[in-house]
This record gives sequence, C-alpha cells and structure tokens, in this order.
Amino acid sequence: MSLAIETHRLTRYFNDFCAVDEVALAVERGTFYGFLGPNGAGKSTTIKMLTGLLAPTDGQIIVLGRNMLDPRDALESKRRMGVIPEDLALFDNLTAREYLTFVGRIHLMEKATIQERSNELLELLDLHKEDRKLTIEYSHGMKKKLALAAALLPNPDLLFLDEPFEGVDAVTSRTIRDLLAGFVARGSTVFLTSHVLEIVERLCTHVGIIVKGRLVEQSSLEAIRQGGTLEDRFLEKVGADPEATHKLNWLEGAAS
Repeated sequence: MSLAIETHRLTRYFNDFCAVDEVALAVERGTFYGFLGPNGAGKSTTIKMLTGLLAPTDGQIIVLGRNMLDPRDALESKRRMGVIPEDLALFDNLTAREYLTFVGRIHLMEKATIQERSNELLELLDLHKEDRKLTIEYSHGMKKKLALAAALLPNPDLLFLDEPFEGVDAVTSRTIRDLLAGFVARGSTVFLTSHVLEIVERLCTHVGIIVKGRLVEQSSLEAIRQGGTLEDRFLEKVGADPEATHKLNWLEGAAS
C-alpha cells in the first residue's frame, strides 16, 4: 500500500490547549479522503501542519513520501501539492489572471503553460468574464473558485481542500465535483474537509473523523456503509444522539 499522507503521533498545542492529539493518518494514493469533525475538532489545524503552514508540537508527517519536518523534503512535497486553505490567502490587489500568473511562477512553470491552463480554469469555473477585476471585489464564492483554480494550476499529485464548496453556487458546485472526481480517477489524491456529509458521501472513498483533536474513525466509506449511513456513524463518533429532537419552546406556539 502506497501512502500519500502518513502521520505518527501528530500533536499540536496552543499554549495549554491540545488542538490535535496524537493523530495517526494513513491516506492511500489515488483516494478521495474526507476528513470530518465538528467545529473546533482540529481539522484546519491538521491541514495546516500537513501542508507545512504550521509546525507540529510533536509527531511525524510524511507527505508524498517525504518528511515534512525536513525543509528540503518539505519543499519537494509542496511542489507537488495544491491547497485551498481555510482563509483562502489571496492577494486582494491582484486580478485573477495576475494571481494565477504569480502562482505559476512560484511553481517555476513556463509562461505559455501558465496562460493556457489559466484560460481553461477561468472558463471552466466561470471566472473568465471577471478575470481582470481585483480579487478584493470578488464575492466569497468567486474567491473560492479562484483559490481552486490556483490549487489546480500546477497539476498537483495531492490536493488539500478546506471547505471548498462553502459559498459556491449549485452549478459551480457540480462542476467542481466532476473536476475533482476526474482528478482522483487519474490516480491523484484529494484530502477534503467539509461539513456537508452528503457531498462527502457522494465523492469520497475513505473517511477519517476527528473529535476534540483525536482521530476516532478511519476507514473506507464502503466499510462504514455496511453498518449504516455516514451520518449515523458520524453522530455516533461525535457522541450525538441520532434520536434526539431539538426545539425552541417559544417557536412551538401558533404564529401571531
């Protein structure tokens, strides 16, 4: 089994708070891995460590066969990955084309290749008519699409996507799903966080669930479905009662 991502005792403290607690990930190459958890569970912190944006307090990180705690190894892995981070990290005073050109140059891509791929990505994601507008003028959904275009531009072997469907319209969401499915079909790997379980169940082949910084589930989606739905397993692992009902007493009466 060849792994795209492997961690051992991955841990991150913020002062006395343990955000990620001895997580042991094993993500096979060519899989679509959904990384799930409630708010504050440690998903984004984990992605930041896997991509080299945040140093772990303890543990080991191997991405695409290279040690992410070794600066030279980490640089080689970063050349082969694409990332949509939690905060998007776009440059407000660049246009979409300027931003993609910047990303392409960082990856040492040829000018003609940058232009060709930028044209295709901007049209596919319906940004081609707004490609000369400053990104500070973009809506949140448009910024998400530009971040995805930048992540795909270098044709990476591994994609990290932190809530890529948030704020994206239904038509573009379908385009992104099809694009990512094709990306995995060619043998590349996607590591996705999302709060929308329907999207995870539709796209992902494997799932990990993190709760209060600890990895409490890691298996194939097929194995999970043999015991019920992904939602049932998720609720079980986070300690929620699937039979519980929630209401507001002041909404129970008739409308005045």
